[in-house]
Amino acid sequence: MPLFLALMSVSVVNVAVPAIERGLGATAADLQWVLSGYTLTYGVVLVAAGRAGDLWGRKPLFLAGILVYVIGSLLSGLAANALMLNASRLLMGCGAGLFNPQIIGVIQSSFTGRARGRAYGFFGTVIGLGVAVGPPAGGALLGVAGDDWGWRWLFLMNVPLGLAALVMGLLWLHPPTQTSADLVPRGLKYLDPVGMTLLAAATVCLMLPFILTDALWLLAVAAVLVTAWWAWEVRVRRTAVQTGVYPMVDPALFLRPSFSLGTLQVTVYMAAMPAAFAVVAMFAQEGLGLSPFLAGVSTLGSALMVVSLSAWIGARVDRFGPWFVFAGGVLAVVSALLLILAFARVTDGSWPFWTVALILLPQGVSQALIMTSTQVLMMDDVAPREAGAAGGVSQTIQRIGTSTGIAAVTGVYFVTAAGMRDASAREASGAAAVDALWVVLVCWCVVLAVGAADLARRGVQRRRERRTA
Repeated sequence: MPLFLALMSVSVVNVAVPAIERGLGATAADLQWVLSGYTLTYGVVLVAAGRAGDLWGRKPLFLAGILVYVIGSLLSGLAANALMLNASRLLMGCGAGLFNPQIIGVIQSSFTGRARGRAYGFFGTVIGLGVAVGPPAGGALLGVAGDDWGWRWLFLMNVPLGLAALVMGLLWLHPPTQTSADLVPRGLKYLDPVGMTLLAAATVCLMLPFILTDALWLLAVAAVLVTAWWAWEVRVRRTAVQTGVYPMVDPALFLRPSFSLGTLQVTVYMAAMPAAFAVVAMFAQEGLGLSPFLAGVSTLGSALMVVSLSAWIGARVDRFGPWFVFAGGVLAVVSALLLILAFARVTDGSWPFWTVALILLPQGVSQALIMTSTQVLMMDDVAPREAGAAGGVSQTIQRIGTSTGIAAVTGVYFVTAAGMRDASAREASGAAAVDALWVVLVCWCVVLAVGAADLARRGVQRRRERRTA
């Protein structure tokens, strides 16, 4: 349930932006923070929270995160102005960042083999539900409760759901049995405060240019901070035997092909997928004049494919995982090509809009194949005592990728639309959608190429193992 709430909080707000603007008199800058502030603090907290869970136990961090998330949701729903809303959204992001890496840590430490695949399959199902329910539920609630209270209830409904999750966590979440190899020191210095600070600052500098205008210079600062963080972690790792203090993130983690390639695949895929959905929603509302509810429903089929297939895929990842990722890459590329064709046809009136929703179905299959399989494969070589930090690192990189992708894809959309002032709204929005989807296609071609390379690498590795057996 907490993961569902965290994801729904991202997708549900998109349809509420006009109502928030009218209700609070929010400026464009305020609205940008409404959309992105949550993701910012969410990404900043992830790695440190994951490492803290590895050190001090995942249940306390999980419960604390839910409590912070509930308080942030309550304050968001009661916000008297845009400043209070944005501060509350930042608090919600902190809560989500605290509890989310604990979920991956619990899966990694509690399950092995086929059972772990099933657990990650269920994890993918919840992701699909969060993405699926958000836009149509938000549109429906706005329609029933109206502009004044509709957007507030989008946040307030998290309170009873979050409290229910808190009770379930207290009753049912138990620490896994640990071996001596899993035990790690628990002092504050073992959290690596220097590494934590450097990585948090680097994450902020990487994400702020996609929230603020005229902040691209922060990318240079981010590059310096990432370099400093990496040098510090390498130094701490080198002296770990003498000091007994280990880095927040072991640099060797990135030298494991399963983790590094899996993180690259899911990051590039997630850079394009939410952006593609945003393009569909903008075209539906700006180009065709559909309601927020109908715009949200247009992507529902894709998310339902994720819900229906993730558990089945998860149970078979141990046998077919790399092939699943490769097949998902093929489907993603085909879906992007078909979407480009569909937007061109819908714009000139030769195809109805529902064909876009139909084409999103194979995209949903590709999402289930890629997201579920990579979650399992990239954690193959990660020890349970590292699971929280590793999951936090991967998700932080994914959040940065998502922010970058949305900024790039929607930027192309808005630039193209602005350059067609003499065209009708339908023509301008359709042409903008086609141009933006070419960026999506490039991203998914990268996913396919990495999947093919990983498949070949694993084949070579198996042949080498057979020769030495």
